[in-house]
Amino acid sequence: MPSIQDILDLGRVMPVIVIDDSSKAVGLANALLEGGIRTIEITLRTNAALDAIRAVANECPDITIGAGTVTSPALAAAAAAAGASFAVSPGTTENVIKGCEDAALPLLPGAATVSEILSLQEAGFNAVKFFPASAAGGPNFIKSLISPMPSIRVCPTGGITLASAPDWLALANVPCVGGSWIAPQAAISAGDFDTITGNARAAAAL
Repeated sequence: MPSIQDILDLGRVMPVIVIDDSSKAVGLANALLEGGIRTIEITLRTNAALDAIRAVANECPDITIGAGTVTSPALAAAAAAAGASFAVSPGTTENVIKGCEDAALPLLPGAATVSEILSLQEAGFNAVKFFPASAAGGPNFIKSLISPMPSIRVCPTGGITLASAPDWLALANVPCVGGSWIAPQAAISAGDFDTITGNARAAAAL
């Protein structure tokens, strides 16, 4: 199973997916692959999410799939059973960390403050999801971490757009960003995979 560091190096943008119909999952994954995207985060916010992860894991081996919004050990176990290669949490508790360890699921833990990031560093993590990125401080906040915490890599997610992504990606401690603009929920529901492929190409070119 790939490490979180490996996953963060797969591309400059990780699409954050909210999907209501698991039958659209394989078409979505193929559209993203065609556009040059090799990793995705399907959030566990809908009843279709686990089935979508399972479908992509079974039928699209060229894309690395993560489960987002992992907020409990039960969700970590369910994500691993569905075939997820990693987990992403919006925030992080000891129970979430332990649940992912028990499920043998690499975790990209969520944090929004310096103290949270330090606590995760003490727990052995060298990469974090900064969420909600735009609301919690923006690029200047992450830039300020480079000097005191040079070994921490950050994947900002939340409120990032194609226009603002370059500001984040210019930072030395940001290998990639998470973004929902690439595959909007409405486009997935409509099966508008051409638009998603175009968005993916633009994101992959950043």
